[in-house]
Amino acid sequence: MGKLDGRVALVFGAGSIKPGGLSNGKAASVTYAREGAKVVAVDLTLEAAEETASMIREEGHECMTCAADVANAQDIATVVDKVIASYGRIDILHNNVGLLEFTTFEKTDEAQWDKVMAVNVKGMFLASKAVLPHMVAQGGGVITNISALASVRYLGPVVTYMTSKAAVNGFTQSLAMEYAAHNIRCNAILPGFIDTPVGLSVYDLGDPSTVEERVAYRNSKLPGGKPGDAWDIANAALFLASDEARYINGVLLPVDNGVMRLSPTAA
Repeated sequence: MGKLDGRVALVFGAGSIKPGGLSNGKAASVTYAREGAKVVAVDLTLEAAEETASMIREEGHECMTCAADVANAQDIATVVDKVIASYGRIDILHNNVGLLEFTTFEKTDEAQWDKVMAVNVKGMFLASKAVLPHMVAQGGGVITNISALASVRYLGPVVTYMTSKAAVNGFTQSLAMEYAAHNIRCNAILPGFIDTPVGLSVYDLGDPSTVEERVAYRNSKLPGGKPGDAWDIANAALFLASDEARYINGVLLPVDNGVMRLSPTAA
Protein backbone atom coordinates (compact mmCIF):
# COMPACT_ATOMS: atom_id res chain seq x y z
CA MET A 1 0.00 0.00 0.00
CA GLY A 2 1.09 3.56 -0.71
CA LYS A 3 1.36 6.14 2.03
CA LEU A 4 -1.49 8.14 0.49
CA ASP A 5 -3.84 5.39 -0.70
CA GLY A 6 -7.42 6.58 -1.00
CA ARG A 7 -6.58 10.26 -0.65
CA VAL A 8 -7.16 13.17 -3.00
CA ALA A 9 -4.34 15.67 -3.54
CA LEU A 10 -5.09 19.07 -5.06
CA VAL A 11 -1.90 20.68 -6.37
CA PHE A 12 -1.90 24.32 -7.45
CA GLY A 13 1.15 25.08 -9.59
CA ALA A 14 1.49 21.50 -10.82
CA GLY A 15 3.06 22.46 -14.15
CA SER A 16 6.37 23.97 -15.17
CA ILE A 17 7.14 27.37 -16.65
CA LYS A 18 9.45 25.53 -19.06
CA PRO A 19 7.94 22.74 -21.19
CA GLY A 20 9.70 19.53 -20.30
CA GLY A 21 11.12 21.04 -17.12
CA LEU A 22 10.75 19.51 -13.69
CA SER A 23 9.20 21.97 -11.25
CA ASN A 24 8.57 21.43 -7.56
CA GLY A 25 4.85 21.20 -8.26
CA LYS A 26 5.26 18.61 -11.00
CA ALA A 27 7.54 16.45 -8.86
CA ALA A 28 5.14 16.69 -5.90
CA SER A 29 2.19 15.70 -8.09
CA VAL A 30 4.01 12.65 -9.42
CA THR A 31 5.20 11.67 -5.95
CA TYR A 32 1.71 11.93 -4.48
CA ALA A 33 0.36 9.77 -7.30
CA ARG A 34 3.07 7.15 -6.85
CA GLU A 35 2.03 6.83 -3.22
CA GLY A 36 -1.60 6.17 -4.12
CA ALA A 37 -3.26 9.58 -4.17
CA LYS A 38 -5.69 10.68 -6.83
CA VAL A 39 -4.06 13.91 -8.05
CA VAL A 40 -5.71 17.04 -9.37
CA ALA A 41 -3.05 19.02 -11.24
CA VAL A 42 -3.82 22.71 -11.61
CA ASP A 43 -1.81 25.32 -13.46
CA LEU A 44 -2.32 28.65 -15.18
CA THR A 45 -2.40 26.88 -18.54
CA LEU A 46 -4.04 23.53 -19.18
CA GLU A 47 -1.07 22.52 -21.32
CA ALA A 48 1.30 22.75 -18.36
CA ALA A 49 -1.06 20.73 -16.15
CA GLU A 50 -1.56 18.13 -18.87
CA GLU A 51 2.20 17.64 -19.21
CA THR A 52 2.30 16.67 -15.53
CA ALA A 53 -0.79 14.50 -15.90
CA SER A 54 0.78 12.64 -18.81
CA MET A 55 3.78 11.77 -16.67
CA ILE A 56 1.46 10.45 -13.95
CA ARG A 57 -0.81 8.50 -16.32
CA GLU A 58 2.13 6.89 -18.09
CA GLU A 59 2.97 5.28 -14.76
CA GLY A 60 -0.58 3.98 -14.43
CA HIS A 61 -1.89 6.48 -11.90
CA GLU A 62 -4.91 8.79 -11.87
CA CYS A 63 -4.75 12.52 -12.53
CA MET A 64 -7.36 15.17 -13.28
CA THR A 65 -6.31 18.52 -14.78
CA CYS A 66 -7.66 22.05 -14.47
CA ALA A 67 -6.53 25.51 -15.56
CA ALA A 68 -6.84 28.34 -13.06
CA ASP A 69 -5.41 31.68 -12.04
CA VAL A 70 -4.75 31.33 -8.30
CA ALA A 71 -5.34 35.06 -7.82
CA ASN A 72 -8.90 34.68 -9.14
CA ALA A 73 -11.44 33.55 -6.54
CA GLN A 74 -13.91 32.27 -9.13
CA ASP A 75 -11.24 30.14 -10.82
CA ILE A 76 -10.36 28.60 -7.46
CA ALA A 77 -14.01 27.96 -6.60
CA THR A 78 -14.60 26.28 -9.96
CA VAL A 79 -11.65 23.94 -9.44
CA VAL A 80 -12.66 23.01 -5.90
CA ASP A 81 -16.27 22.39 -6.94
CA LYS A 82 -15.05 20.11 -9.73
CA VAL A 83 -12.86 18.12 -7.36
CA ILE A 84 -15.64 17.69 -4.80
CA ALA A 85 -18.10 16.67 -7.51
CA SER A 86 -15.63 14.08 -8.82
CA TYR A 87 -14.13 12.70 -5.62
CA GLY A 88 -16.23 14.00 -2.73
CA ARG A 89 -13.23 15.13 -0.69
CA ILE A 90 -9.85 16.89 -0.66
CA ASP A 91 -7.27 15.42 1.70
CA ILE A 92 -4.17 17.33 0.61
CA LEU A 93 -3.91 20.93 -0.57
CA HIS A 94 -0.49 21.70 -2.00
CA ASN A 95 0.04 25.41 -2.67
CA ASN A 96 3.04 25.66 -4.97
CA VAL A 97 2.44 28.74 -7.14
CA GLY A 98 4.98 31.53 -6.82
CA LEU A 99 6.39 34.42 -8.85
CA LEU A 100 10.02 35.48 -8.58
CA GLU A 101 10.65 39.10 -9.59
CA PHE A 102 14.38 39.88 -9.46
CA THR A 103 14.21 43.66 -9.00
CA THR A 104 15.72 46.15 -6.58
CA PHE A 105 13.39 48.05 -4.28
CA GLU A 106 14.11 51.28 -6.16
CA LYS A 107 12.98 49.75 -9.45
CA THR A 108 9.97 47.91 -8.01
CA ASP A 109 6.72 49.62 -8.93
CA GLU A 110 3.25 49.27 -7.49
CA ALA A 111 2.05 46.99 -10.29
CA GLN A 112 4.90 44.51 -9.66
CA TRP A 113 4.24 44.57 -5.93
CA ASP A 114 0.53 43.90 -6.37
CA LYS A 115 1.11 41.13 -8.93
CA VAL A 116 3.56 39.18 -6.74
CA MET A 117 1.46 39.58 -3.60
CA ALA A 118 -1.68 38.49 -5.46
CA VAL A 119 -0.09 35.29 -6.74
CA ASN A 120 2.25 34.36 -3.89
CA VAL A 121 0.04 35.27 -0.92
CA LYS A 122 -3.53 35.91 -2.01
CA GLY A 123 -3.46 32.75 -4.11
CA MET A 124 -2.74 30.62 -1.04
CA PHE A 125 -5.43 32.48 0.91
CA LEU A 126 -8.05 31.86 -1.79
CA ALA A 127 -7.17 28.19 -2.22
CA SER A 128 -7.21 27.56 1.51
CA LYS A 129 -10.43 29.53 1.94
CA ALA A 130 -12.15 27.33 -0.65
CA VAL A 131 -10.76 24.00 0.57
CA LEU A 132 -10.86 24.31 4.37
CA PRO A 133 -14.66 24.01 4.78
CA HIS A 134 -14.49 20.64 3.03
CA MET A 135 -11.59 19.48 5.20
CA VAL A 136 -13.48 20.52 8.34
CA ALA A 137 -16.60 18.68 7.17
CA GLN A 138 -14.68 15.48 6.36
CA GLY A 139 -12.80 15.52 9.66
CA GLY A 140 -9.27 16.47 8.65
CA GLY A 141 -6.71 17.23 5.99
CA VAL A 142 -3.26 18.56 5.23
CA ILE A 143 -2.17 21.86 3.71
CA THR A 144 1.40 22.25 2.52
CA ASN A 145 2.57 25.69 1.38
CA ILE A 146 5.77 26.20 -0.58
CA SER A 147 7.66 29.13 0.90
CA ALA A 148 11.36 29.82 0.28
CA LEU A 149 14.71 30.22 1.99
CA ALA A 150 14.35 33.87 0.96
CA SER A 151 11.55 34.20 3.51
CA VAL A 152 14.13 34.16 6.30
CA ARG A 153 17.43 35.03 4.58
CA TYR A 154 18.48 37.85 2.28
CA LEU A 155 19.41 36.30 -1.06
CA GLY A 156 19.56 39.36 -3.27
CA PRO A 157 17.36 42.19 -4.55
CA VAL A 158 14.04 40.34 -4.58
CA VAL A 159 12.01 42.48 -2.19
CA THR A 160 8.58 41.41 -3.45
CA TYR A 161 9.51 37.73 -3.36
CA MET A 162 11.09 37.90 0.11
CA THR A 163 8.17 39.84 1.55
CA SER A 164 5.55 37.56 0.03
CA LYS A 165 7.27 34.38 1.20
CA ALA A 166 7.66 35.78 4.72
CA ALA A 167 3.90 36.36 4.63
CA VAL A 168 3.41 32.73 3.58
CA ASN A 169 5.23 31.64 6.74
CA GLY A 170 2.94 33.68 8.97
CA PHE A 171 -0.12 32.54 7.05
CA THR A 172 0.93 28.91 7.44
CA GLN A 173 1.40 29.11 11.18
CA SER A 174 -1.84 31.01 11.67
CA LEU A 175 -3.85 28.33 9.83
CA ALA A 176 -2.02 25.58 11.69
CA MET A 177 -3.11 26.90 15.07
CA GLU A 178 -6.63 27.88 14.07
CA TYR A 179 -7.48 24.53 12.48
CA ALA A 180 -5.53 22.08 14.66
CA ALA A 181 -8.69 21.24 16.59
CA HIS A 182 -10.26 20.10 13.30
CA ASN A 183 -7.48 17.55 12.66
CA ILE A 184 -6.06 19.77 9.91
CA ARG A 185 -2.32 20.31 9.72
CA CYS A 186 -0.64 23.15 7.85
CA ASN A 187 3.11 23.33 7.25
CA ALA A 188 5.46 25.16 4.90
CA ILE A 189 8.51 23.96 3.03
CA LEU A 190 11.39 26.41 2.57
CA PRO A 191 13.39 25.25 -0.47
CA GLY A 192 17.02 26.32 -0.56
CA PHE A 193 18.96 26.34 -3.82
CA ILE A 194 16.93 23.93 -5.92
CA ASP A 195 17.57 23.53 -9.63
CA THR A 196 14.11 23.97 -11.10
CA PRO A 197 13.15 26.16 -14.08
CA VAL A 198 12.19 28.97 -11.68
CA GLY A 199 15.28 28.53 -9.53
CA LEU A 200 17.60 28.62 -12.49
CA SER A 201 15.81 31.53 -14.15
CA VAL A 202 17.81 34.07 -12.13
CA TYR A 203 20.97 32.97 -13.94
CA ASP A 204 19.41 33.82 -17.28
CA LEU A 205 19.42 37.51 -16.35
CA GLY A 206 23.15 38.03 -16.89
CA ASP A 207 25.63 37.36 -19.69
CA PRO A 208 24.46 34.12 -21.42
CA SER A 209 28.06 33.09 -22.01
CA THR A 210 28.78 32.96 -18.28
CA VAL A 211 25.69 31.10 -17.04
CA GLU A 212 27.50 27.80 -16.48
CA GLU A 213 30.38 29.57 -14.77
CA ARG A 214 28.05 31.46 -12.42
CA VAL A 215 26.07 28.32 -11.57
CA ALA A 216 29.31 26.46 -10.87
CA TYR A 217 30.47 29.26 -8.58
CA ARG A 218 27.16 29.10 -6.70
CA ASN A 219 27.50 25.35 -6.32
CA SER A 220 30.99 25.71 -4.89
CA LYS A 221 29.54 27.77 -2.04
CA LEU A 222 26.81 25.28 -1.13
CA PRO A 223 27.16 22.56 1.51
CA GLY A 224 28.26 19.46 -0.34
CA GLY A 225 28.99 21.52 -3.43
CA LYS A 226 25.68 20.84 -5.14
CA PRO A 227 22.08 22.11 -5.29
CA GLY A 228 18.94 20.12 -4.62
CA ASP A 229 16.32 19.13 -7.15
CA ALA A 230 12.54 19.05 -7.31
CA TRP A 231 12.38 15.49 -5.95
CA ASP A 232 13.94 16.71 -2.70
CA ILE A 233 11.02 19.10 -2.23
CA ALA A 234 8.51 16.46 -3.32
CA ASN A 235 9.80 13.93 -0.80
CA ALA A 236 9.49 16.49 1.99
CA ALA A 237 5.94 17.24 0.88
CA LEU A 238 5.11 13.53 0.83
CA PHE A 239 6.34 13.15 4.39
CA LEU A 240 4.31 16.14 5.60
CA ALA A 241 1.18 14.80 3.88
CA SER A 242 1.58 11.30 5.29
CA ASP A 243 0.47 9.82 8.60
CA GLU A 244 4.13 9.67 9.58
CA ALA A 245 3.89 13.45 10.13
CA ARG A 246 0.59 13.31 12.01
CA TYR A 247 2.00 15.30 14.96
CA ILE A 248 3.84 17.89 12.86
CA ASN A 249 1.94 21.14 12.51
CA GLY A 250 2.87 24.78 11.96
CA VAL A 251 6.42 23.87 10.96
CA LEU A 252 8.60 25.89 8.56
CA LEU A 253 10.77 23.12 7.14
CA PRO A 254 14.00 24.14 5.38
CA VAL A 255 15.02 21.76 2.60
CA ASP A 256 18.40 23.28 1.85
CA ASN A 257 21.17 20.85 2.89
CA GLY A 258 22.07 23.25 5.70
CA VAL A 259 22.84 26.33 3.62
CA MET A 260 20.75 28.45 6.04
CA ARG A 261 23.38 27.76 8.71
CA LEU A 262 26.29 29.12 6.72
CA SER A 263 28.01 32.29 7.89
CA PRO A 264 28.88 34.85 5.19
CA THR A 265 32.44 34.73 6.55
CA ALA A 266 32.74 30.96 6.27
CA ALA A 267 35.72 29.76 4.28
